[in-house]
Amino acid sequence: MAGTNRQWLLKERPVGMIGPQHFELVESGMPTPDLASGQVLIKTLMLGFDPAMRGWVMDEPSYLPPVPVGDPMRASGVGQVVESSNPALPRGTLVQGLLNWQEYSIADPATARALAALPAGVPPNLALGIFGSTSLTAYFGFLDIGKPNPGDTVLVSGAAGATGSVVAQIARLKGCRVVGIAGGQEKCQWLREACKLDAVIDYKRDAIDQQLGLLCPDGIDIFFDNVGGDTLEAAINHMADFGRIVLCGAIAGYNDATPRPGPHNLMQLITRRIRMQGFIVIDYLARAPEAIADLTQWVGAGQLAWREDIQQGFENIPATLQRLYDGRNCGKQMLKLADPE
Repeated sequence: MAGTNRQWLLKERPVGMIGPQHFELVESGMPTPDLASGQVLIKTLMLGFDPAMRGWVMDEPSYLPPVPVGDPMRASGVGQVVESSNPALPRGTLVQGLLNWQEYSIADPATARALAALPAGVPPNLALGIFGSTSLTAYFGFLDIGKPNPGDTVLVSGAAGATGSVVAQIARLKGCRVVGIAGGQEKCQWLREACKLDAVIDYKRDAIDQQLGLLCPDGIDIFFDNVGGDTLEAAINHMADFGRIVLCGAIAGYNDATPRPGPHNLMQLITRRIRMQGFIVIDYLARAPEAIADLTQWVGAGQLAWREDIQQGFENIPATLQRLYDGRNCGKQMLKLADPE
């Protein structure tokens, strides 16, 4: 297959805020799969962007190896098989999984097993959005780690994001009282009206600690945290006895040049017998059908609201990632490269 392949390579490891300057656009020849061994050629159609990607470029131990400098940036994505003799992934198949910031990539038989074919009728944006990894993160983190009970008071930080908004709505569906934290009037209004939260705190306008005292007088039973930093410290101040804190992310500190001090009130975890636990969604991928079944039911019944922020153009990939850390995205951040053939 003649042609060229554009790639965005990691140019250097960022210190502080990540931006387009940390990546390099290159053009190379079209990769050639070894079809006889079962390799397939995949054309990237759509990319997903998540706050955790900031950690993937750090040279430190994590749940995934760091992206090497000089390699294409790693990302979730949807692609289409354009060359194949592999009966498990015939030409034209739409697949979802970890791809890279490049127009074409090769999947060998081992890698191909990690790619999931999209269910019939599910477009790339829904596969990466409401039925994607952020919703799986919300589902398992809240239900398995948070262990909600009807009547619980649930606090969600980053509540207008792709993960937080699904957490908040699952909490509502499970009979909980839900308070969300988000930034800006527009996001807060969407949470109240579309997601039907009981209360919303605008961190750009309101003092979080003070508002939690007013809105959660009996304490917080479950705190699902996507932010960390001062927000986590404020929530700890207002946790109920035997409360559960679900640590999903800490976007407030992802781009700090030096680590910020941790919460100063961790002693309250002891005095109030609070459980605080982190988790990674890849530990639950074997149970993904369980989550997809419930999400499909809730979406079909009109019980879940979601938003998508879809940018366009290969040249805009690094700038699209930065939108997450600037707070400019509304809902799941994605970028479209091409339509399926």
